[in-house]
Amino acid sequence: MKNLGLLLLLMVGPIWSQTDDTEQLKTIYNTSLSQGKAYDWLNYLSNQIGGRLTGSVQAEQAVEYTKQKLDSLGLDRVWLQPVMVPKWVRGVPEFAYIESKPGITNNVPICALGGSISTPSGGIKANVIEVNGIEELEKLGRSKIEGKIVFYNKPMDPTLIKTFESYSASVEQRYSGAKEASKYGAVGVIVRSMSLRLDDYPHTGSMSYEETPLNNRIPAAAISTNGAELLSTTLKLNPEIKFYFKQNCRQLQDVQSYNVIGEIKGSTYPEEIIVVGGHLDSWDLGDGSHDDGAGCVQSMEVLRLIRITGYVPKRTIRVVLFMNEENGLRGATTYAENALNKKEKHVFALESDSGGFTPRGFSFDCQETDFTKILRWKPLFEPYLVHSFEKGGSGADIGPLKNDQIVLAGLRPDSQRYFDHHHAEIDTFEHVNKRELELGAATMASLVYLFDKYGTSATNMEGGK
Repeated sequence: MKNLGLLLLLMVGPIWSQTDDTEQLKTIYNTSLSQGKAYDWLNYLSNQIGGRLTGSVQAEQAVEYTKQKLDSLGLDRVWLQPVMVPKWVRGVPEFAYIESKPGITNNVPICALGGSISTPSGGIKANVIEVNGIEELEKLGRSKIEGKIVFYNKPMDPTLIKTFESYSASVEQRYSGAKEASKYGAVGVIVRSMSLRLDDYPHTGSMSYEETPLNNRIPAAAISTNGAELLSTTLKLNPEIKFYFKQNCRQLQDVQSYNVIGEIKGSTYPEEIIVVGGHLDSWDLGDGSHDDGAGCVQSMEVLRLIRITGYVPKRTIRVVLFMNEENGLRGATTYAENALNKKEKHVFALESDSGGFTPRGFSFDCQETDFTKILRWKPLFEPYLVHSFEKGGSGADIGPLKNDQIVLAGLRPDSQRYFDHHHAEIDTFEHVNKRELELGAATMASLVYLFDKYGTSATNMEGGK
């Protein structure tokens, strides 16, 4: 009888635990959807401050604003972590045209890639060589490239349902295209925008010259997808056309900025730290609502939801709004270095940096033992249609925290529209849906709650095994 009683107790325990968890998640979702603050915060961040290019006045205004809002939540501690960041400025708007014959031109939309040098003051006009990727440069050789503008025209693959896979397969031409083309004597590069949609909005993004000497660096710009189609078609009709573009961007000296950090101290295991965050900087063409204003306000909302639902966390829960994800990752590396120097024990980190669309689930970078445990929580999320749990990447800003013990996770919203807006002029507040944003915040808070309650294989685990 004694053994039977123990068996029943072991059987009943997890059921009661799951019932409690179901109710707690329901409370979190109901509170987020009826009393959410994330949308209002994003409204101010986007419409009153705007695009937050690293090192800009707007980026510093965003630091001040988000710190003020975290201060108002009654957290145990809020502070700014100094970070030295690069300062690249775009200058006056770029201009470009296709010249089919002398005096016969068609203007096309372009934008400088982040980190690019400017063109000469009069711009650049040259013949064009079209390639489908960096690997084609070697086949063509210097004789066919020297003195020309290299046009990278490798589209994102529309057949891939996971659009981030499509992005990853094409983005090298943007990041390294100028560096590689300069080796063959190209005078500039034009890169097809990283978007699955045909439109007239060029998409910027980071690029790198790496160790290319200053005098060998060439200007790089993105062209809209419609512009890329027109340029490609025109080249097929007349390979002797010329392309003209002018941009005025430049790199200035590094400046000081900050990561914005706030935390609720753990009641039982305060030395075990859970991080939730996004990146506060954005590109300057739009207002950075999806990339990554949404992730920042969702992360702030996680701590607010924990507070107002009355849950007392066992572990320290910390929100980190990282600076400089877009063109350097300085905020992420600074945070990770400080954590290492202070011997802080980070047990779980969650990032939202895939837009404010409807949440579909999470991807996890962790040990198999932890993932097996995580999968047991999946039924708790199914009523909210957030049931895609898979192993994979997490987030760029939390990546530097990776070790053998921490669990890293990324919120995975529906991604089908994300690259319509990513790094473009139309990444703006009106394209964010309030309910979708609030669902994402509740989903993040729910996962943080579960990790805080049950721990990981490297923590003081309590139940949920």
